[in-house]
Amino acid sequence: MKVLITGANGFIAQNLIEHLKRDKNIELYLYSRKDSLNILEAYVKEVNFIFHLAGVNRPKDNKEFYEGNTKLTQIIINILLKENKNTPILLSSSIQSELDNDYGKSKLEAEQSLLDYSVKTSANVYIYKLPNVFGKWSKPNYNSVISTWCYNISHDLDIQVNNKDSEVNLVYIDDVIKSFISKLNSISDEKYCKIDIVYKKTLAEIEELLYAFKNNRNSLIIPEVASGFERALYATYLSYLSSDNFSYTLKGYQDERGTFYEILKTLDSGQFSLSTTAPGVIRGNHFHHTKNEKFLVVRGEALIEFRHIVTNEIISYPVSDKEMQIVEMIPGYTHNIKNTGNEEMILILWANETFDQNNPDTYFLEV
Repeated sequence: MKVLITGANGFIAQNLIEHLKRDKNIELYLYSRKDSLNILEAYVKEVNFIFHLAGVNRPKDNKEFYEGNTKLTQIIINILLKENKNTPILLSSSIQSELDNDYGKSKLEAEQSLLDYSVKTSANVYIYKLPNVFGKWSKPNYNSVISTWCYNISHDLDIQVNNKDSEVNLVYIDDVIKSFISKLNSISDEKYCKIDIVYKKTLAEIEELLYAFKNNRNSLIIPEVASGFERALYATYLSYLSSDNFSYTLKGYQDERGTFYEILKTLDSGQFSLSTTAPGVIRGNHFHHTKNEKFLVVRGEALIEFRHIVTNEIISYPVSDKEMQIVEMIPGYTHNIKNTGNEEMILILWANETFDQNNPDTYFLEV
C-alpha cells in the first residue's frame, strides 16, 4: 500500500511514520511545508491512502489558518477529483472546529470539503476532532500544556498554572496512532471518528504527577505508572529529559561490611535495594513478624541461614551467581547472609513494604 502523510515534520506525523515504516507492506510518501505543490500533486496521484495531518495552529497572521487548513485540504481534493480518484483520506481536525474562531472555522471548512468529496466520489473519509494530544516529540510552548510543563519541569524551569481546577480532555499519542492505523484497511463508512481512550484531568492533577516524577530521583518513590494516564504521562515526561540527564546517582550507606543502596520505592508493592558484602562478613541476624523479602545474589557466593524463632529449627541455603536463585525471607524466622566467597558479594533485595523508621518490623536475633 502506498500511503501519503502530509505535515510529515509534525508531532503526530512523526509518531505515525515511526509506526508505519516498520510495515514492509507500506510505502510512505512524506510531504511537509518545505515541499512544492508539484510534489504534493505527484504524491496524491500515486497513493492509495492519505493521512492529512498538515495544518496551521499558531500563525503570525490569521489568514494563514485558511491557507494551511482549508486551502491545502481543498488542493488535495481537487487533484483527486481531476484524476477521478476516490482515495480514502483521514483528517486530523480539532475540537476547536466547533468554536467561533479563525482556527476553528478553518478546520470546519476543511472538514466540510472532505464531506463534500466523499459525497461526490463515495470515498471513505475519516475526520478526527482531536482534543489535546500529548506524548513524545510534542513541541513545548506550541502543541500542548503537557509538553510545555514536561519540558519546563524536567529542565528546572517554573510553570504557570492559572486555574488549577481547570479540566482538560487529553488523548495519548500512541492511542491516536493506533486508531489512525486501524483506518488503513477499514471498510467503515463512518465520517467522524473518536479516540477510544480520553483522559479528563485537572491541571492540579497533572502538575502533582509531573513533580512526583521529577522528585522520584530523590525520594525514590515512583507513582503508579504501569497503566492508564500515569503510564502515558510518565513516558511523556521522560522523553523531555535532556540527553545529559538520563542518569542519576543513588545515595548509599557504607561501613566495614560493605554498602547498601535503596533503588526504588513503590506506593503499594514495597521497595528494591542493593547491597555489597565483603568476604567473610555476615549481614542480617534479624527477623520480621510480617515483612517479607526476596534475596538474589547476582555476584559472588553466599550462605543464607534461617532459624525458627520458636522451634529453633535451622535451615540453610547456599547460593551463588552461577544460578539465579531467589530465596524468600519468611516471617517468624531470624535470618542472615554470609559472603562465603573470595570476592565482594552483590545482593539484590526486594521487600514487600517500604522501610518505616517508626515501625520497621525488624528485630535483631542471631541465627
